[in-house]
This record gives sequence, structure tokens and C-alpha cells, in this order.
Amino acid sequence: MTYRSMIRVRMSSQDAHYGGNLVDGARLLQLFGDVATELLVEIDGDEGLFAAYDEVTFLAPVRAGDYIEATGEIVAVGNRSRKMKFEARKVITARPDVCDSAAELLPEPVLVCTASGTCVRGGDK
Repeated sequence: MTYRSMIRVRMSSQDAHYGGNLVDGARLLQLFGDVATELLVEIDGDEGLFAAYDEVTFLAPVRAGDYIEATGEIVAVGNRSRKMKFEARKVITARPDVCDSAAELLPEPVLVCTASGTCVRGGDK
């Protein structure tokens, strides 16, 4: 059985941490954590715990106003561990050059971050 999950979130001005309204990469990892929680609830009925990231790669900038689609899937299941892979894509980009509320639906989503990690099952079974 394949376990996959997706969330879509608009990055707010509160997510901007650097000049040019750049969003901190840790915010993307937080989205991956939310996706992992949903996957663990689906497979185990418990939130579980994120044990470690094996790899994280940031590929493109994310700014306040951008819409990010974070996806994840369980790629291996152990007795207590669940190996997962994640991707984050920008699907809508803010257009502050046009006006404060302008945005553009991208013709193709832009891959902004990939990661893999291991979660452990929580609770008693």
C-alpha cells in the first residue's frame, strides 16, 4: 500500500526571515513535519516522532506570498521506523513588482526543496 500526503500553504510575511522577504528554510522543514504527522496518523493512528533527516536540499528561493505545496510519502516501513521522502514546490508566486496583492499561477510548479528522513512510531499498539 502506498501512503502519500500533501498540504498547500501560503507563506506569510511572518514566515519571511531575511531581506527580500525570503522565507527561512526551516519553515519548509516544518511543512515536511506536518506532512509526516499526517502520514503517521494514517498508517499508525498516532503522530509518532521525527527522528532524523538524512538529506535536505534547498533548490530555489521561497518568498512571502508564495504558495508552497509540500508532499511526502512513506517509502519503507520497519517495526517502529518509517522512512519518508518529501518535496516542496512553489505553485503560485507573489508579484510585489505589480502590486502588493498580485500573484501569478506558475505554468509548471518549481521544485524548491527535497528531503528524506526517518520517523518512529509512537504510542502503544
